[in-house]
Amino acid sequence: MKLRISLVWAAVATGTGLIVLAGFFFEIPALETGRQILVDWAVLLAAMALLIGLLNLLSVHWSKVSQQEAGWPYSAVLLLFFLVTLGLGLLFGPDSPVILFLFNNVQLPVEASLMALLAVSLTVAGFRMVRRRRDVASLLFVGVGFLVLLGTGPWLVGSEGSANTLFRDIRNWLAQIWAAGGARGILLGVALGATATGLRVLLAADRPYGE
Repeated sequence: MKLRISLVWAAVATGTGLIVLAGFFFEIPALETGRQILVDWAVLLAAMALLIGLLNLLSVHWSKVSQQEAGWPYSAVLLLFFLVTLGLGLLFGPDSPVILFLFNNVQLPVEASLMALLAVSLTVAGFRMVRRRRDVASLLFVGVGFLVLLGTGPWLVGSEGSANTLFRDIRNWLAQIWAAGGARGILLGVALGATATGLRVLLAADRPYGE
């Protein structure tokens, strides 16, 4: 019985995947309509999964606040601002000046602060790594990070001098050639991995829906 149910789920997953995949390659009205319906269902399921995740987040933090566990004031602040933001968004809409004001004056500064903190933490971690491991890879890591910081951050003296221009050119060369090339290689690897995983699901070699 379990084997039959597993085969049914495998057939449903394979058929759904083939319909969606074929809808991108063949201009057949019925096929395109079926693909669009399946994609809309997937979007609805993803939205429901996001809603369930938010409800679970609220439940966990509400439990911490009600039981006054360690760090419960932070959970209380999270719940308060979450409910306030949600209420304002439902009341005024996502494009209202109130929501845009909160986004531009709260969300963006917090994200910028976190990115600045991450940059400082990576710099300190790089110097600690050089103290413990003095090999070529460690020195190269710290040297590249230092050059990027010099070419990106503002200079207090001589901000328009030749040295600053040189470091900016080096930073652009590192970012546009080496970093961009590495990022594209990672994205190609992710795409190939996703393609291989999708093919294994379509061929029923992997059955995550049955576990």
